[in-house]
Amino acid sequence: MKIVVVYYSMYGHVYRMARAAAEGAQATGAEVDIRRVPETLPMEILEKMGAIESQKQQAHVPICSVDELGEAAAIIFGTPTRFGNMCGQMRQFLDATGQLWVKGAMVGKVGSVITSSSSQHGGQESTILSFHNTLLHQGMIIVGLPYTFKGQMTMDEISGCSPYGASTIAGGDGRRVPSENELAGARFQGEHVARIAMKLTA
Repeated sequence: MKIVVVYYSMYGHVYRMARAAAEGAQATGAEVDIRRVPETLPMEILEKMGAIESQKQQAHVPICSVDELGEAAAIIFGTPTRFGNMCGQMRQFLDATGQLWVKGAMVGKVGSVITSSSSQHGGQESTILSFHNTLLHQGMIIVGLPYTFKGQMTMDEISGCSPYGASTIAGGDGRRVPSENELAGARFQGEHVARIAMKLTA
């Protein structure tokens, strides 16, 4: 059974969460591919935004093709929040999946979302919920992060993660990296997605 983790990450926060989600899915024995969506910003803009080093660190991750989505039993999407919505790079990629919609190729597949924001209340939940609109139009079965992941109820630290999906907080300057609790949430979600997909494909 194949699972694809497809993400966009300008500064590496979602990339780290995507890797954790892939680890969780792999723990079930599933075949997992990590893919990134194409960059739409020119290099000079990325340089001005201080994102070049992060982009170099992710250069080894293959660009996702639309066909790969149709071949997977489950897909975990990762996107930073942009004003409470997915980023433009992910939106443009998903806008190219019309051929899958026409064929009904995504119907019955498991879909799940992870995200990041710069602040604690920066739109993590609305980003995931608005992302679900696209998954529902594709006929996917939405899976979140259940409360059996106790880390999302922690009061011991500032942390992302909600029943909608795992998330991380980057901080205003982007220096904060995903905490172990947030990474644990992504791993839990990856494993949860894989186990549900296994049941559906059994």
